[in-house]
Amino acid sequence: MNLFEKTLHKESIYKGAIIDLEVHDIELPDGQTSKRELVYHNGAVAVCAINPDNQVILVRQYRKPAEKTLLEIPAGKLEINEKRESAAKRELEEETGYIAENLELITEMYGSPGFSNEKISIYLAKDLKIGEMNLDDDEFIEIETYNIEEITVMLQNKEIEDAKTIIALQYLLLNYNHYK
Repeated sequence: MNLFEKTLHKESIYKGAIIDLEVHDIELPDGQTSKRELVYHNGAVAVCAINPDNQVILVRQYRKPAEKTLLEIPAGKLEINEKRESAAKRELEEETGYIAENLELITEMYGSPGFSNEKISIYLAKDLKIGEMNLDDDEFIEIETYNIEEITVMLQNKEIEDAKTIIALQYLLLNYNHYK
C-alpha cells in the first residue's frame, strides 16, 4: 500500500525565531482529503555527558509548555547551517561548562513526527575537560550530577519525563560497563 500523503495546498501561518507553522491540505492514500498542521524546526542536539567523577550531568530547567521544571540532559537547537556535532559540543559547554573532545552518536530521533519535523541528535560524551558556562540571556538552569544507581532509580520511579533524556539514559544503562 502506498502511504504517501500528497500536499495539495499549504499556507504559512507563522514564521518565528525557533519554529515556523504551516497548514497543509493533503490527499490521503485512499484519495480523500484532510488537513495537517505542521511545525518546522531547524533541529536540535542533546548530550548525555559523564563527568570525570563518573557521574551523569543533568540540567534542571523550567519548561513553559509543560508548566514545570524538568530534569534533562544538556540540549539546544541547531543554528542555521551548523553541524550537529559542533552544536552538541557548543551546547554542552554553554550549559555545563564542560568541553567534550569526542562525542559518540547514540541516535537521531523525531520527538513528535505527527506534527513536527524536529530531528534531535543525541550524543554521549566522556573524558570531559573544564571549560566555561555561557548561558543565553533568557536561559536559567541548575546543573545536577547523578551516579548510575541514582539514574536507575530515577528512571524506575518515572522522575524523568523528557523523552530525549530517557532515551539517552536508557542507552547509558544498557551500555554502562562499556563506559566505566
